[in-house]
Parts: sequence; C-alpha cells; structure tokens
Amino acid sequence: MIEEKKVTSEEAVLIGIITQHQDEEQANEYLDELDFLTLTAGGVAVKRFVQKLESPNPKTFIGAGKLEEVKAYMEANTVETAIFDDELTAAQLRNIEKVLDCKVLDRTNLILDIFAARAQTSYARTQVELAQCQYLLPRLTRLWTHLERQKGGIGMRGPGETEIETDRRIIRDKISLLKKKLTTIDKQMAVQRKNRGKMVRVALVGYTNVGKSTLMNVVSKSNVFAENKLFATLDTTVRKVVVKNIPFLLTDTVGFIRKLPTQLVESFKSTLDEVREADLLLHIVDISHPNFEDHINSVNGILQEIKSANKPTIMVFNKIDAFKHQTIDEDDLVTEKTKVHYTLEDWKKTWMNRLENNCLFISALNKENLEEFREKVFEEVKKIHITRFPYNDFLYEEYEDEN
Repeated sequence: MIEEKKVTSEEAVLIGIITQHQDEEQANEYLDELDFLTLTAGGVAVKRFVQKLESPNPKTFIGAGKLEEVKAYMEANTVETAIFDDELTAAQLRNIEKVLDCKVLDRTNLILDIFAARAQTSYARTQVELAQCQYLLPRLTRLWTHLERQKGGIGMRGPGETEIETDRRIIRDKISLLKKKLTTIDKQMAVQRKNRGKMVRVALVGYTNVGKSTLMNVVSKSNVFAENKLFATLDTTVRKVVVKNIPFLLTDTVGFIRKLPTQLVESFKSTLDEVREADLLLHIVDISHPNFEDHINSVNGILQEIKSANKPTIMVFNKIDAFKHQTIDEDDLVTEKTKVHYTLEDWKKTWMNRLENNCLFISALNKENLEEFREKVFEEVKKIHITRFPYNDFLYEEYEDEN
C-alpha cells in the first residue's frame, strides 16, 4: 500500500508597524488581513511581530533590534519565510534578506502571487504578468546569480553591459510586449462592450470575499467560481439577466483590497472599464466583517480613482446570516455600548438610515431577502431602461395592469 504524502503549508512570520498614520488597532486589522492572504496563498502564519515607529526604517523597515528578534525566532523554529505588511523598497528588501537569510515577501508580492495562482484566462494571466514585471524591475538587484559582465571579444573590449542591465532591458522589453498585447485585447473587449448595444449594465463591486460571485450565481443562475478565500475570481464575468420583463447585463468584477498594489490597478484597467461603463453599481458589503466600514471606504476610494464614484449605487449588505454582535448584560452599568455591540437594527438606525431606499440587507448564500433585492434592482434598471427605450412604455403599463 502506497502512503499518501501529506502536503504541509509553508510557515511564515508576519511583520507590521504602528505609526502616526496607523494605530495599533489598524495595524492588527491589516495583519489579520495579511494572515488571510497568507492562508489564501497556501501558507500559514505562525507568529506576528509589531513595532511602534514614527515611520518605517528606510534601511530595514523595522529597527535593527526587532529584526534580530525576528531572526532569532525564525532560526529557533525553522521558519523560512518573512512577510511584511507594506511594500518594501529594493534597498529594504536587500538589507532584510542579508540579515534574515530567508525568503522575504511584502504585501504587494504576496497579492501578486495570489493573482498569478488564480488567473484562469489568457487576459488575466497577461495582466498579472505585467504587474509582476513592473514590480520586479526595480528589485532585480536581489535576484542576481550570473556573471558580472557579458563576454567580450574583438571590438567588444569596452566596459560591456553588466548582467543586471541586460536583465533590466529584457524586463523592459517584456513589459512593452505585454502592454501591446493588453492593448490589442482591450480593443477586442471594447468592441464586445459596444456590441452589447444599449442594454442597461449593472456591475457588482466591493471588497474581496464579500460574496459578489455567490450573488452573481443566485441572480443570474450561472456557475461562477466562488470560494471563501481572497480573490477567488479575477476574470470579469458578464451574464444577461431578466428580472420581470426587463433584460440587463450583470457584471462580476475583481474584488478590491486595502493597500491594493498600484501595479495591479494599472494592469487591470480594462477590467475596471466594466465598472466605468456600468449604468448602475451594486456595492456589495460583508456586514458580518468587523471592519466592513473600512472596506466601504477602500472601495469608494478606488471608485473615486477610476472616476466612477458618482454613478447610481445601491448598497447591498450581504451575509446577514453570519452577522454577530456582542451583547451587554442589562445589569452591566460599566461597559459602554460601542459598534461591537450593535445589532442589525442598531446599524440600520446609523448612517445607513441616510441611504434611504438605496440600501438592502440580504444573505446571498441562504437566499434571504432576495425578492426585495430583485424588486429594487428592477426599479432602478427600469428608470434607466425607459430613458433608452421610451417606446417600450406600454410593456411596463401592461405589466403593472396584470399585477
């Protein structure tokens, strides 16, 4: 009988800092997210290191003493990967590697690695490869294992071209090639979007892992891949949906994240074009997540960046089935009631109340309140549809008479 080999997860330590721009609570939230990113990438975080600094150390990100502490722990526990919660410069990366003598990753590198593993289509793979090359270009110095100079010869006795310069040139050529390839695909996708005609376009936007793909599957009766991991889907999926008597196009887009690498925003521009060209946005929020308000702000920031913040938007608070809150005992006169103790009804009375009718509470997984969701989406799509197809007014009248 052949014994099955056990697949062990790669162990890693996580490293973050507390600064004047990022307090202890935020630092811990980011490390929680980094932990989830590590898990999604196939690793497991075994220890966290946090240091309080005015600003990141320009040489080693954290102080020399703290770095030695990290090194001691990693050597004692045979951990070979260190993951930093911010993007490291080429110099920081090189200096940290000299001290730790192990694999060093930063948040950007980790996200790019997940994107590379998740990319399914040629288009997504090209986008990720471009982002990786753009990230790699200024960091080539740490990857060097070749000869210092190219071979000389007759007429080639000058200083020559160092291997690092050769590789930089190769990477720049690769970036240029990938950009051309993406431009060609972008034009094809623009034609596809144009061929969809005047049909109303609705885009699902939101933080990663909030249930966009699950909702897409329920509403469009399709089979988009959905999983409880970050960036489960990267490829934009478009489905035709008919609610009552009105057809529209529903798009599932890539999830956003805090500290989203600029390289990814740049290379995924065409994917984000689906958001730019949408007539209506459904901003999906995981209300069960303790930091969902931060997630909303992050998504709104990216929407602002791609000039889509002023589009008609419905806030859809998903995962009400998983919503939990801490209760306070009636006899407890000491504990102050904070957002941690809010029930769903309490939340509805906060700033959410100002959203008036542009606010829904659902569970895509358990199909709770989906009729209310369909009704609201129908009403909003209908408003846009009527402006494009005014001659179809009799259809709405017929439908309303029947009901």
